[in-house]
Amino acid sequence: MSTQPPSDAPSGAPAGDRIAKVLARAGVASRREAERMIEAGRVSVNGKIIDSPALNVTDKDRVTVDGKPLSAPEPARLWLYHKPTGRVTTARDELGRPTIFDDLPEEMPRVMSVGRLDLNSEGLLLLTNDGAIKRQLELPSTGWLRKYRVRIKGRPKDEDFAPLRRGISIDGENFQPMVVSIDRQQGANAWLTIGLREGKNREIRRAMEEMGFSVNRLIRVSYGPFQLGNLKAGDVEEIRRRVMRDQLGLDSPDDVATPPDGGHAKPRLRRGAKPGAAPGAKPRPGPGGKSGGKPGGKPGNRPDTKTSARPNAKPGAKPGAKPGARSGPRTGAKPGPRPQGKRPGKPHRD
Repeated sequence: MSTQPPSDAPSGAPAGDRIAKVLARAGVASRREAERMIEAGRVSVNGKIIDSPALNVTDKDRVTVDGKPLSAPEPARLWLYHKPTGRVTTARDELGRPTIFDDLPEEMPRVMSVGRLDLNSEGLLLLTNDGAIKRQLELPSTGWLRKYRVRIKGRPKDEDFAPLRRGISIDGENFQPMVVSIDRQQGANAWLTIGLREGKNREIRRAMEEMGFSVNRLIRVSYGPFQLGNLKAGDVEEIRRRVMRDQLGLDSPDDVATPPDGGHAKPRLRRGAKPGAAPGAKPRPGPGGKSGGKPGGKPGNRPDTKTSARPNAKPGAKPGAKPGARSGPRTGAKPGPRPQGKRPGKPHRD
């Protein structure tokens, strides 16, 4: 086996991208799964099997997986998926339990989940075919708020959750401050709305247990600007390319996975966007929980105010007036003497 760089790699700093990143971008597997495939001897570069992911490759290198040539990276895509209970968020389960990928439509490409929901949790999961988008959206630094409807057993008071709003530590693990509100009491249970900006394992359940309550239902209803809405359990819906581009603030409109410089475009929020809000606009869920519309309205519908605001423009000039037509008096000015004869530009009535 060989782990040496390809012969055409320049000396010094290696060119190209890590092999695991390239495999993830092509939709073969996530980075971690790609590293395991490499260690298993399933990946070859320029005809030589590699056994370490510590290798950079470029477009000139020939990469094969299980003897098949690596396909070109696909444009980045994003889906909303309503995870039902009883499904694990993993490609393969050691215990043989059903996974979220078992029921996805056959025509869908290979996708990865953005974050996870445990076996007994339900609600919104984002799916993508792009490893960079997956990684970026999972980072707490992205600042996107993830909201959950949570049912707990007991009769809590608002002050019971003050420690969670400040941030707590459980078994030496620090939890960031949470947004917690009590919605209503329903018999022996209470419904809460909880907002997080990170996604640690069983975070809400562990936090509630620390406060003396047990969770008996947990539903994720939003992930940043994307809403679960009316999407039925088990259904999946693709987010339109333009909506995805607007909400993620991506720079490459057509092919996010392969920018012109050969690197990998990272999704980022637009400047000035508030954490947890749609970049540039408040999200408006449409049918199926899909974020609707373009932020800021449709371009082209705004009146052109530049002409009338131009310093050299004649006062009172109307947009669209015929060339040579005299302009009327400026709004608010005293009317002058009425000109004799027909007014220039006034249509003649038969």
